Amino acid sequence: MLKDQDRIFTNLYGMHDRSLKGAMMRGHWDNTAGILANGRDWIIEQIKASGLRGRGGAGFPTGLKWSFMPKASPDGRPSFLTINCDESEPGTCKDREIMRHDPHCLIEGALIAGFAMGAAAAYLYIRGEYTREKEALQQAIDEAYEAGFLGKNACGSGYDYDVYLHHGAGAYICGEETALLESLEGKKGMPRMKPPFPAGAGLYGCPTTVNNCESISVVPTILRRGADWFASFGRPNNTGTKLFAMSGHVNTPCVIEESMSIPMRELIERYGGGVRGGWKNLKAIIPGGASCPILRPEHCEDAIMDFDGMREVKSSLGTACMIVMDQSTDVVKAIWRLSKFFKHESCGQCTPCREGTGWMMRVMDRMVTGEAEIEEIDMLFNVTKQVEGHTICALGDAAAWPIQALIRNFREEIEDRIKARKTGRMGAMAAE
Repeated sequence: MLKDQDRIFTNLYGMHDRSLKGAMMRGHWDNTAGILANGRDWIIEQIKASGLRGRGGAGFPTGLKWSFMPKASPDGRPSFLTINCDESEPGTCKDREIMRHDPHCLIEGALIAGFAMGAAAAYLYIRGEYTREKEALQQAIDEAYEAGFLGKNACGSGYDYDVYLHHGAGAYICGEETALLESLEGKKGMPRMKPPFPAGAGLYGCPTTVNNCESISVVPTILRRGADWFASFGRPNNTGTKLFAMSGHVNTPCVIEESMSIPMRELIERYGGGVRGGWKNLKAIIPGGASCPILRPEHCEDAIMDFDGMREVKSSLGTACMIVMDQSTDVVKAIWRLSKFFKHESCGQCTPCREGTGWMMRVMDRMVTGEAEIEEIDMLFNVTKQVEGHTICALGDAAAWPIQALIRNFREEIEDRIKARKTGRMGAMAAE
């Protein structure tokens, strides 16, 4: 169990003062100028050594990503850091707690990360529905400017750095890094073809790095306490502390900071108060946001909550925000609801996603009521394979994976429903 002194987020539940004064009393903005004085290369090497991987879902090594940024642009173009605070995956609500209760973690991280990349400014892209979070962040930015921590000669380091807050309009697709950049430029949020990658030509055609809110927020503490300290948590290649969340059928839904590689069952029973009705009442868990493949109870028994542990059970860690479902859940209907969401949020740029998400949803419509044919289950699986991996961004994959996992793990439920419909026994589901 993570000790209180090892927690990076000191005000996750909003019980303390979130202002600059309160943040400094809890150890934030402590000798930030000294950290910057160590230089860009030292900061990047420390982040690499810590083993920090992106906390937004993809899990790409953060220090490596920063090192892709050019040292200096030969044609004088500025570099930018953009921070993804969009958080629009269903079931995900961890970054929100940073923004509204511990915003100075993020602002200080934005300064240090931007300095390490030689960026001229940071853009925080926050989702449209987060109005209170936007107010808290803007207040924190204003306080940092007033204290001389941002702007000209930031923290007395001789480095000029600006932070801007940009409010989106609540589109899921804008959580994808290149669609986020399009939206920041005032265009319709549609993913770009890669290459060129953002590190070569990103925001306004300038070198840009896009990082998740949590990934940036942990940076100052890692540099203050040392890469070895952060790397001491979790398993190799899955190091550090992490914000986990759980919603759905647990007794105490929550967001908590814990060490990576904690067993899933331990996490639920220690912090979530256990599954409603006891562990035996568990039906399924989506381990990290809507796009992560759904798991059966036997997968969850010994599952480890980290990147490798989730891959071993044919799912993914994603944002580590679990959706827990007990036996009262209609899993077919739950996945249908997710397929409806992805169909609604597809930007329509790629044919497999534009046509495929609607097609998959319409088949799921009939799976829910039992009006489909048994043969359509395999046909639906084949169509998900034609969508997966054939689109510019990962939304096609995100729409395909929940359905693939439903068929892989709960096929008998779909078949029982179809058989029950055919025999007129929809009231009492088909016998085991």
